[in-house]
Amino acid sequence: MAHRISPALAMTGSVVALMCAIAAQPASAADSWQVAFYTGTGQTGTASVPSLDDTSCHNLNTPALSARNYSDVDIQAYYNADCKTGAPGQGGDGYFALGSLHTANFPYPVVSYRVVHTG
Repeated sequence: MAHRISPALAMTGSVVALMCAIAAQPASAADSWQVAFYTGTGQTGTASVPSLDDTSCHNLNTPALSARNYSDVDIQAYYNADCKTGAPGQGGDGYFALGSLHTANFPYPVVSYRVVHTG
């Protein structure tokens, strides 16, 4: 007697295999989706993905209006280049602290950032 595998069961096996492949990725590959800056509000538009291992200041190629942080690091987002605090084009102490496991729409376009390891 021949056994048939239902299409739903075959699909379930494919999903499990895909999940195992994703889980088996090196940490740097897995991290790449956890933090992203977006050109639009509400995590829309073009995404820019930072390295979570590099804690130096980075300027974005395109200003970001929103971000996602599903990692275990914090992100300091700045409205001026070179991680200078203050409102855009002004001095001051303002910047945006994007904590771990958060999303945000920024009050001003973000043009630079720094990754902060907390622990």
